[in-house]
Amino acid sequence: MSDKVQIGLIQASHDVDGNEPVEVHKHESIKKHIGLVREAAEKGAQIICLQEIFYGPYFCSEQNPKWYDAAEEIPNGPTTKQFQDLAKELGVVIVLPIYEKEGIATYYNTAAVIDADGSYLGKYRKHHIPQVGVGDKGYGFWEKFYFKPGNLGFPVFDTAFAKVGVYICYDRHFPEGARLLGLNGAEVVFNPSATVAGLSEYLWKLEQPAHAVANGYYLGAINRVGYEKPWEMGEFYGQSYLVDPRGEFVAVASRDQDEVIIGEMNKKFIREVRDTWQFYRDRRPEAYEDMVELLK
Repeated sequence: MSDKVQIGLIQASHDVDGNEPVEVHKHESIKKHIGLVREAAEKGAQIICLQEIFYGPYFCSEQNPKWYDAAEEIPNGPTTKQFQDLAKELGVVIVLPIYEKEGIATYYNTAAVIDADGSYLGKYRKHHIPQVGVGDKGYGFWEKFYFKPGNLGFPVFDTAFAKVGVYICYDRHFPEGARLLGLNGAEVVFNPSATVAGLSEYLWKLEQPAHAVANGYYLGAINRVGYEKPWEMGEFYGQSYLVDPRGEFVAVASRDQDEVIIGEMNKKFIREVRDTWQFYRDRRPEAYEDMVELLK
């Protein structure tokens, strides 16, 4: 297995008005992203990550049960199956963030991980679920209406090209899971997101490079672009990027364009950085017991 791996990050606008039926959103988005995955593969990407709940708008802007119909089972739902076929055809690993339904009516914000032979490796469920207003028109990140907190821990997936971890959007504000992904062996962590200017932009290029440095891995951060109707709660400001274990930006996308960016990760460089900064050796987990105590 080569030390050098080509990482593809996909950011895209969503062009269908939110008032359209769920089926229209999914059909148009899936068609668009299949084209972008093919473009990434043509550019040499070996591991490709899409944006948070890629096959629709960021519907959490409102609280509307209509969007429950967008959820699918993983891995038995049609979208996971479709992208398994695509991954096998192209020989690429795909990190596929979709809206998951389990059982009759339990919902999660999830990413499926598909290996380069099309096999399903497992899934990560978003742990930290926001409920945050944006602006004065009633819009926001109303995710507790749609998602149950993740309950599958912080798995790392041993893919054909690298050991992959996933953190989703709001998770990036919490260092604990980022550390657990490193402890579980991640060489690259992906954070597919949907976040708008005026709320989080000042943190966008601070927190995740810090996770990469503190944990000695590459991190791919993905954000969608544009304004989504009818909500228009803010600009999804793109600027997806790959950052290395020293906090240096390997590749950065534009603010407002549909784009596939390719960045190279080097596993030898991970080893060199970890041999210099022995954060795993020098940490003191026995001193952290208060972190897991309930507030009194």
